[in-house]
Amino acid sequence: MSLSLVDLHKRYGDTAAVGGVSLDVASGATLALLGPSGCGKSTLLRLAAGLESPDGGRVLFEGRDVTLDPPQARRFGVVFQDFALFPHLDVAGNVAFGLVEQGVGRAEREARVGELLELVGLSGLQRRRVDRLSGGQQQRVALARALAPNPPLLLLDEPLSNLDEALRHELKDEIVSLLDELAIAAIYVTHDQAEAYAVADEVAVMREGRLVQVATREELLEKPADAWTARFLGHENVWELRDARRLAALPGPSPGLTLGPHDALLLRADLVKVAPAGRDGPGDSQAGFTAYDAVVERAAREGLAWHLSFHVPAWEASFEWRGHDRELPAAPLPGSRFTVSVPPAAWRAVPLAASQPV
Repeated sequence: MSLSLVDLHKRYGDTAAVGGVSLDVASGATLALLGPSGCGKSTLLRLAAGLESPDGGRVLFEGRDVTLDPPQARRFGVVFQDFALFPHLDVAGNVAFGLVEQGVGRAEREARVGELLELVGLSGLQRRRVDRLSGGQQQRVALARALAPNPPLLLLDEPLSNLDEALRHELKDEIVSLLDELAIAAIYVTHDQAEAYAVADEVAVMREGRLVQVATREELLEKPADAWTARFLGHENVWELRDARRLAALPGPSPGLTLGPHDALLLRADLVKVAPAGRDGPGDSQAGFTAYDAVVERAAREGLAWHLSFHVPAWEASFEWRGHDRELPAAPLPGSRFTVSVPPAAWRAVPLAASQPV
């Protein structure tokens, strides 16, 4: 493993920001730290970088204990959400800062700065003042500065959170391409599920200072650790207690589905098909789908997609569904009737709470 965090603890007064986290990042892999605000993910990143000292535990890099090493001795590249550029330096001066600290000669510095600015799409802006750059350009400078000394590990703390949505999408794609091209190990902190799924090989979900689950995107979607994780990852249809047991007993859920006394019931609405009222979707009967009559309770546009709330009388319950015009046979007005077809694989039993942190 490139980086190993071993039983790390960090408290601020009475608050346990990080409580016994162990985590590995393989060489060349990108790990996303995903969780809500205040869950400890940025603190964990700062512990890895050496910007904070742990109250307990160790930080190992390539098998060597670096827990007591200062940040400059670790040589990790760090990109902050607020860019943290030096206002008294121009673009070239910011990018070259780490190289100056390492004593790299002027000619080599200038060549490296030019190479990196081309890599991040800022060629020709060496002499530009950083306060005259757009937010996206400033973040590109921050990324180039972090990469300039050829760090063995890149740490990114919510690098896109201060940018508008269009720019976030653009820079996210650029960061993914850059990490693939450089084959550098990286930890990427974010509260955005789509961002985590896009950039990372593995995702570590945090809650209240602890790891809840570490898995690939597909594993997280297929088998979230518990009901909280399922909801946080975007599953909107999670029923608990008597509602869960009542729905699991209805015709439709997989005959092999066993719901224990401490389980919730999850419906993966992304697998549900929608058809005109009274008609199954194509091939549903062969695929084992179960069709139900449904009525639209609420319909809302979200950009190019629809967010619909369907009430299913046979369930005595409603569920949320998101899709596009091409998936809908007619305008989804409140009160309009549809047939929703649900495959057995759409139903999942998930624990109400994880038995213990990862």
